[in-house]
Order: sequence, then structure tokens, then C-alpha cells
Amino acid sequence: MKANPKEIRRSVIAGTWYPGTEKELRRTIEGYLARVEKEKIEGEILALIAPHAGYIYSGQVAAYAYKQLEGKSYPTVAVISPVHRVFVRGFAVTAYRYYETPLGLVELDSESVDAIDEEIGLEFVERDEEHSLEIQLPFLQFVLGEFKLLPIMMGDHSLPSCRKLGDALKKVLREKRAMIVASTDLSHFYPYDTAVRLDKVFLEDVENYDPEGLFRDLESRRCEACGGGPVVAVMFAARELGANRAKILKYANSGDVTGDRSQVVGYLSAALYRVIRDE
Repeated sequence: MKANPKEIRRSVIAGTWYPGTEKELRRTIEGYLARVEKEKIEGEILALIAPHAGYIYSGQVAAYAYKQLEGKSYPTVAVISPVHRVFVRGFAVTAYRYYETPLGLVELDSESVDAIDEEIGLEFVERDEEHSLEIQLPFLQFVLGEFKLLPIMMGDHSLPSCRKLGDALKKVLREKRAMIVASTDLSHFYPYDTAVRLDKVFLEDVENYDPEGLFRDLESRRCEACGGGPVVAVMFAARELGANRAKILKYANSGDVTGDRSQVVGYLSAALYRVIRDE
């Protein structure tokens, strides 16, 4: 793919958060996916929830989500993430036309970006250093190959904001064959047992397909997540598009990886899908 260099958003985490060469990155992702059995989900997957820490911490958990996309194709993939490094009042998108990773370029779906902008108003970010969005891209490139990207960063995680984005995603994506990904990590820097207790609340709300309940539990601090807004918004969007079931694919935390249980970060992979109910 040829592109004007000025239109490319260069990777800010290749070589640190994930391997910096194509060969090593492919080998790493292939290894994670090889250790996962594909779930037998009796329905159409409309959205995924995946973690966004460095691959050495959360890559294996992320593989449980992306394993579900093997052998499938989606012309458009929407990735909804929080923001960590810049202030965003509402919703933002990169000002660039392409994202670059060691696996190549991912082109934005400009039609979908324009349509979302009309619905909710987007801030176009020149200084785009958001890792929680970029880190999903190599997995998507590996399992899907070619696709166009609708990348949205949420600065406002309020319930009206989540509903607004969920409704906009439904309107923009309902006529497309699209996959939606919510990028989030769970509780941060608690002792292992405390983290598991907090994260259990989050997992139960997702599995019960209860975005309203999840928002209430996040607000009351019964659970925590840096991408809570994106998950709630994606649950709203997927529900409007027909999803009526959720399945937890994998939960773990950094203590399970490193052995250090003193301060851990939680990770989740889940699928939101549609089951045709019997009349």
C-alpha cells in the first residue's frame, strides 16, 4: 500500500509494548493464538472486548478474543478506546489517514469516520499517541489481513456519552459487515485477591449483558476499568445491532503472568453475539 508519508500515523509503541519487527511480531501473535482453542459460539459475533497492556502482560488474554475472528473477514473494524495521553472533551479520531505497525498500514474508513463525525462530532487529533487503540491493530492485521479502520477515542465516559456513541455506531455500521472492538484493562494496582474481587463484578455485568448495570458499578467503584466507557458504549451498539448474549473468553491479571501478586492489573477478553431466539 502506497501512502503519502505525511498521512501516516507512525507507531508509538512498536519495540516496547509489542515487538518492533514484522518477523518477531508475527511469531509472537502466532504463538499466542496457537495456545488458544476457538470457542464454539452458537451465534454471530458482533463485538469483542480485548485488553490493551503490553503484549508480554495481556497478549495471551487478547488472543482469546482475536482467535474468534480467524477465517473471517470484515471490510470495516471499529476500535473504541479510552485516552491516556491527551485531553479529549468528547470523542476523538486520529487526524491521519493511516496507522502504521510493523505489519504494514491500516487505512481509515473515511466514509465511516465522516458519518460518525456528523452524528457525534469528532475532535481530529494531530498528536495521536494513544496506545490502547494502536495495540489492537497487529492482532487485527494478523487474523483479518485487509480491512479499513474506524478508530474512536473516548474522553467522556458518562452514560449519555456512552449511549450517544452506541447509537451512532449502530446508525453508521448497520448496513456494513463490521466488527467492533472495545479496548480496556480492568482494575489497576491492587493486591491480587482485591483485584479479582473487583474484576468479578465487571465480568458478571458483561456476561449478564447489562451495560446499564456495568455503568452503575463503575460509577460506584464496585469495579474499575480504564476503558469502562468504551465497553459500555460497545455493549449498547452491539445490542442495537442485535447482540443478546455475551461470553467471557478469558480473564487473568498481571500477577498470573509475572508471579508478582502485590499490585496487579486485570485483563479480559469477551465476545458479544447474536443468538436467534426460537419463537
